[in-house]
Amino acid sequence: MKPVLFWGATGQARVLREALHGVAEVVAVFDLADLPSPFAGVPIHTGEAGYARWASQYRDAAAVGACVAIGGGRGQDRLARQRWLESKGHAPLDVLHPRSFQAGDARIGRGCQLLAMSAVCSGAWLGDAVIVNTHASVDHDCRLGDGVHVGPGARLAGEVVIGDHAFIGTGAVILPRIQVGPGATVGAGAVVTRNVAPGETVVGNPARPLPQERPSA
Repeated sequence: MKPVLFWGATGQARVLREALHGVAEVVAVFDLADLPSPFAGVPIHTGEAGYARWASQYRDAAAVGACVAIGGGRGQDRLARQRWLESKGHAPLDVLHPRSFQAGDARIGRGCQLLAMSAVCSGAWLGDAVIVNTHASVDHDCRLGDGVHVGPGARLAGEVVIGDHAFIGTGAVILPRIQVGPGATVGAGAVVTRNVAPGETVVGNPARPLPQERPSA
């Protein structure tokens, strides 16, 4: 089995642990916080200083693949950490759950994570460090930018375009040919019927921009 390190020790790491069972051997875990390791018997190291100590002691450290377990709306952080690990010589690991589906002509970027019962359909294009979470679907000819996270059970219809680092919440539905701008957030259960501007948060059915709180007098 291929040796791999994890960056991130919370919920996303536990999900990926199940997806990688029997495929990769996790040899080290890193997190910015001092947390317990999600892998029995695998040591955890804190921050970049902990990484430096590990790399100085682990024989052939650069041969170890990398998996960044940072989920939620932190796609920019996930992508930045993946690129940092690549700069140290660690190839990003694509996590393709054995019960996920990828069409033969779909393009899957570096370090993507396709979890149980997810589907990436014909002609879809995924950037780097994309998460398609449990039971989510990305239909034909969609284009997802780097660091996108499609939450559990979300549905992207055909030809949807999602900008870098956008987050699509649990159970959201995005209708055909809609564009969601970079850094945008689509709330859980939202039904998106029109384009979403960069950095905008939309909620509801049909989805509308989340009202901004007015400053108190």
